[in-house]
Amino acid sequence: MAEHPHAPGGLLHVLHPGGVACGERGDRFETLLGSCVAIVLTDPRRTVGAMCHIVHAMPAPAGRHDDAAYADVALRQMNELLRERGLQPGQCEAYFYGGGNMFPQVYPQQAIGARNTDWVRDALSECGVRVLQHDLGGNTYRRLRWTVGPDAPHVAAMPI
Repeated sequence: MAEHPHAPGGLLHVLHPGGVACGERGDRFETLLGSCVAIVLTDPRRTVGAMCHIVHAMPAPAGRHDDAAYADVALRQMNELLRERGLQPGQCEAYFYGGGNMFPQVYPQQAIGARNTDWVRDALSECGVRVLQHDLGGNTYRRLRWTVGPDAPHVAAMPI
């Protein structure tokens, strides 16, 4: 993840695959998704937000327990960052995006993206997190941008 501290309006967090970041009101997050899934968690007042970019919807293998490319690690790291700011993750609200089938000729039935979205949906439900919005599946890339505050994230489809 790259941070740009002099971005107008707050910090800019550019998340790459496996990136996790947390910010305050006015901070901005950006990422590009294909089969990966991004989760955005925010408190109901929209004063704090966190985002992760998940690559693999499976537990991290031995020796990679800190690799946030894996869904369980990414969600755990996001939750830790939120707790450090005094928020209980289960009281947050969520947005999640991505999970495209970028290679339908290779994975015509159970695509990697579908497995990723299923994992995220189940994990958020298990934590009691209310999902406000999602944009999932298809066969396009998505550019995701969000500024911590009252507005929902902006998602733009980018054809292959």
